Amino acid sequence: MAHAQVTTVLSSGGRQVTVGGGGPTVIIGERINPTGRKALARAIQSGDLEPVLAEARLQAESGAAVLDVNVGVPGLDQTEWMPRIVAAIQDTVDIPLCLDSPDPDALAAGLRVYRGRALLNSTTAEPAMLDRLIPLAREHRAALVCLLTDEAGIPATAAGRMALAEQIVRRGEREGLTVSDLVLDPVVLAVSADAGAAAVTLDTIAALVETYGVNVTAGASNVSFGLPNRVDLTAAFLVLAIREGLSCPIADPTHGAVRRAVLAADLLRGRDGYAMRWIRDHRRHPVAR
Repeated sequence: MAHAQVTTVLSSGGRQVTVGGGGPTVIIGERINPTGRKALARAIQSGDLEPVLAEARLQAESGAAVLDVNVGVPGLDQTEWMPRIVAAIQDTVDIPLCLDSPDPDALAAGLRVYRGRALLNSTTAEPAMLDRLIPLAREHRAALVCLLTDEAGIPATAAGRMALAEQIVRRGEREGLTVSDLVLDPVVLAVSADAGAAAVTLDTIAALVETYGVNVTAGASNVSFGLPNRVDLTAAFLVLAIREGLSCPIADPTHGAVRRAVLAADLLRGRDGYAMRWIRDHRRHPVAR
């Protein structure tokens, strides 16, 4: 029997965002991430947080409902800088945050200063990761992103990824987390390397929602890596993925084509009453014809 998609509630000091449950797609802004962005990495290394805060403001103004915060600069002590940057962003924009680090200690440090209910990005199905992240999420009432990969790597098939989802969901249930506390990531791979990669991810999204009713995230831009016209390809993937049940993609809302693809998908699926979100975005960001 198919499951209705659950709601996962995130919050900041003064704002609450509901993911799933038949509501609008929630964009998690991806731009506070120094990977591949030398100027942002240099600013963070020098202690200049203004570029980070400018990215926070820009994404909030462009339609992000949640902001991903990644401080992964080589040589940087993330346990020191994650809480510093989280505190600064909270004082700049009132928007829920997704704390993004492979280091559980950095996530714990960020949670200690966080006001509200955060999203943690992320764990995998590896038992050692779940041992650290499930108790951390439970202690801080955070929601937890879980990637469908383990020590053997990323399964090549939707069935293989669903087997990992089953392990994660059942482990979470045993330790006090419900499916509303989990946000599963089916993993998006580049179609430049494997033409069937996106199809596997789309099939996995559909199966996750059908089987568990869980909310689903994904790093949308990974699909277009290495190809020309990346924004157009990412936008097309988002429309297909939202149709299958993707509820909170990690994406760049400052790219008009990406943002409009999400809004159009919601409108055409009946999730934008009287087209008000579509019209409001057009007024803020009119498209020249």
